[in-house]
Amino acid sequence: MGDGDMAVDPEFERLVKMYYRDLYRFGFSLTRSEADACDLAQQTFYIWASKGHQLRDLANVKSWLFTTLHREFLQTCRRRERFSDEPIDQVTQNLPDVSADVVNRMDAQTMLEALGQIDEGYRAPLVLYYMEDLSYKEIADVLEIPLGTVQSRIARGKTHLFQQLTETIPSPGPN
Repeated sequence: MGDGDMAVDPEFERLVKMYYRDLYRFGFSLTRSEADACDLAQQTFYIWASKGHQLRDLANVKSWLFTTLHREFLQTCRRRERFSDEPIDQVTQNLPDVSADVVNRMDAQTMLEALGQIDEGYRAPLVLYYMEDLSYKEIADVLEIPLGTVQSRIARGKTHLFQQLTETIPSPGPN
């Protein structure tokens, strides 16, 4: 092998095969751009290649990758106004519940389109909750925000998602 040749690490290749699609989907839900989603996923794996060896517990690889992608996304959005966090209050008692059932009935493209209409502050937690099946605690770790903020954003995001879905998805009719 010459100096310019690099051997492909089979473990790295395995991680890319396992997580690229999920990272791309998360990146796409954040950016709403295929090119930007590809860039975010590739940048995440580039960072893994240089820093991944620092991760002590390989069981945390998925969270590490999602956290890294989200950090990279935030760095590209620093010029945007910061999302304001409001404390959750009694209003949440009246929020509609969007069950996983409703989410499972739709295809991923419909879901991404509906999520694309929702503010990023709500979108990221919802994608991680519904599409990546992460717990509230895991979402808090990935997004590096308090657990209460995750709960608040998911509750409010469900309201926005419910509104989008009722406009987007036709009611099931007789077959």
